[in-house]
Amino acid sequence: MDGETYDYVVVGAGSAGCVLANRLSENGRHRVAVIEGGGNDSWIWFHIPVGYLFAIGNPRSDWMFKTEEEAGLNGRSLAYPRGKVIGGCSAINAMVYMRGQAADYDRWRQMGLSGWGWDDVLPLFKKQEDHFRGANELHGAGGEWKVDEPRTSWEILDAFIEASEEAGIPRTGDFNSGNNEGCGYFHVNQKNGRRWSAARGFLKPALSRTNLTLISNALADRLVFDGRRATGVVIRQKGRERTITAAKSVIVSSGAVATPALLERSGIGDAEHVKALGVTLLHHLPGVGENLQDHLQMRMIFKLSGVKTMNTEYQSIAKRIGMGLNYALFRRGPLTMAPSQLGAFTRSSSAFETPNIQYHIQPLSLDKFGDPLHTFDAFTVSVCNLRPVSRGSIHARSADPEAAPKIAPNYLSAAEDRQVAVDAIKVSRKIVGSPALQKYRPEEFLPGAHVAADDDLAKAAGDIGTTIFHPVGTAKMGTDSDPMAVTDDQLRVRGIEGLRIVDASVMPAITSGNTNSPTMMIAEKASAMILTDA
Repeated sequence: MDGETYDYVVVGAGSAGCVLANRLSENGRHRVAVIEGGGNDSWIWFHIPVGYLFAIGNPRSDWMFKTEEEAGLNGRSLAYPRGKVIGGCSAINAMVYMRGQAADYDRWRQMGLSGWGWDDVLPLFKKQEDHFRGANELHGAGGEWKVDEPRTSWEILDAFIEASEEAGIPRTGDFNSGNNEGCGYFHVNQKNGRRWSAARGFLKPALSRTNLTLISNALADRLVFDGRRATGVVIRQKGRERTITAAKSVIVSSGAVATPALLERSGIGDAEHVKALGVTLLHHLPGVGENLQDHLQMRMIFKLSGVKTMNTEYQSIAKRIGMGLNYALFRRGPLTMAPSQLGAFTRSSSAFETPNIQYHIQPLSLDKFGDPLHTFDAFTVSVCNLRPVSRGSIHARSADPEAAPKIAPNYLSAAEDRQVAVDAIKVSRKIVGSPALQKYRPEEFLPGAHVAADDDLAKAAGDIGTTIFHPVGTAKMGTDSDPMAVTDDQLRVRGIEGLRIVDASVMPAITSGNTNSPTMMIAEKASAMILTDA
């Protein structure tokens, strides 16, 4: 079956790839193939929101990557989940609809990246959106990307909103106005209590088009070139190699983890690293795999009294049955829960002009994702540094596409990040110490109230810190003067023809919040660029 030719070949049917598949095939004039390493999303836990508990850490749905042992995390290695299914991470993520701050995109524009300012990208967010409040100056209606309000609430979360107000953080009903400061319930990518993934919104409705082909359970091995022009991709499927040819362009949308590894296996990247893989160097691009940024969350846990949390509710078989019935009959209740229902954005200190830390508040606690819930009532106050200074890397470990890449986030390596971590823990304690929460007698379980000195708090941050699953930046876009830029502002790979990168790896700097919807906005913009070129 070699020799299959399409106009556009999209490598990866994740959040970005699903948008590309839809938009590039929409006018019917272009033949589009989308290659996905995972399978379809027929498993029930891809659709019931609480299913993330079963999907993360499951080889059926997760690529099961791990980081290197991290010095900033006191020698720990972390699981690094990535979605192994159509829809990619949007099929297993937190479902939080978040754009980031207007200043994030204006910063990109100030870096010399024309067309990437807030005023440029807001219409793209609105075009995709089908917001439960309808269309207005900030939100869209009728788009493919469903945005709904949460369908469950908890007394302890309502109390946290009150405590945040007492600590100087205002209430907000919308984190997506350009300024996300405040505390409130997240809006979620769901419809009627079911997860709404990129596959469900963008890919599946387009698959009825005769000019769109999905090739699933196919591992991208390497790109194919004619000189310095990308002409296709070699895939492995059912024990066989196949070459899928692109007449116009290859678009790599494999994500911030897999994209740099694919480039390196194809001969594009830092010369020494590519040669060390035993791969012939095609083009020296030293930025490939560098500039990794991620949100490190510090998961503080507080024991509680006199209020129900998921910890003890879940211990009761009768209550579990009730949760199931509530979901089956009304699509409401705990089974509709995203991993975090409540959020807050604020400053760790007065040194920051816009909020630089984000909270994900959960009416439950556990040692780590995949472990059982604790048997005592508690809630988790998770806080992350939105704009870390630390930079890590992701590189291919070998030329074998089945070998997991080497992921080294380099968390807390920058002194500025350690200071933000210390200050964030102090802000968290201030909120939990506010009057609104005192009737529940919160008792700090992790890291523990006895940890007080700044040096001890910095070490504790390494003990309780874990990824919040937002890797970006490993093939960043930049100007001609940036030697580490992998793409230009049109997302074209520098020095190579017929090759674009469209996923979270192109972000030059991480957005101030959850990164899934910004990645889909990038794909929306890229689709328009590609079609304009055509």
